[in-house]
Amino acid sequence: MTQEVAFRGGVVSRFIEHPALRRFAWGVAGVAILAALWFAAGLWLQANPTTQSFAAFGLIPTLQAFPELFGAGKIQAAAAASGYRLGMGLLIAICIGVPIGILMGRVKWFQEYSNAAFQFLRMVSPLAWMPLAVLVFATWNGSIIFLIAIASVWPVMFSTAAGLAKVDPSWFKVARNLGATPLQMLTRVIMPAIAFDVFSGIRLALGVAWIVLVPAEYLGVTSGLGYAIEDARETLSYNHLTALVLTIGVIGYVLDSIIVILINRYSWQRGHA
Repeated sequence: MTQEVAFRGGVVSRFIEHPALRRFAWGVAGVAILAALWFAAGLWLQANPTTQSFAAFGLIPTLQAFPELFGAGKIQAAAAASGYRLGMGLLIAICIGVPIGILMGRVKWFQEYSNAAFQFLRMVSPLAWMPLAVLVFATWNGSIIFLIAIASVWPVMFSTAAGLAKVDPSWFKVARNLGATPLQMLTRVIMPAIAFDVFSGIRLALGVAWIVLVPAEYLGVTSGLGYAIEDARETLSYNHLTALVLTIGVIGYVLDSIIVILINRYSWQRGHA
């Protein structure tokens, strides 16, 4: 009996000491607390005569809405439409932000001339570009992708430039002395050295893009998570609305976790994300 207790105690001790398992346990506990508070708030809405009409915002009605939404294909279709816009916008932001960030980090005069202009543009709200985007682009898809790209490019650009500025200049001298070509300098020295910063910038860009995406889909389009939320509000389907909000949170969390995995897997500064 004593050996069994000692064995169980050792297992529990190893579980507590394991960082990943400990983070998972804390995460589950946090979600459980949030769910309990949501459940209690739903009961309060249902018990109060003045708020009974909003009882569908509660946890149980929200969970009951998922089978209906999945059965009708609404969540799948909305997530696919929003995912396409998000992916295209982020891809454009990465393709523009990383090269310009490298120029800012490596070319002093370019950084000095462009920094003030880029900082000015960065401070303009992405949604403020909406009227211009509608005029320039023929489709709402193009407008939304532009808004996501203009919102996402700045974190990628400035994180890349900051990462390159931290690289020891002697690395470049050694590479040149060894006969490295510009392409080899980029692929063998620069990109591995700034991978952590680039992925961190993409992580920040993802958060900004995810925030911009939903309100951008409130107008004009007839697909996507933002449109689905607006449609649920118009039809007073409050349980559908909260189910879609929960879906947005889950998808965003999964995407952020994927970026964290990429940071820890492909950057030499591991364990910092």
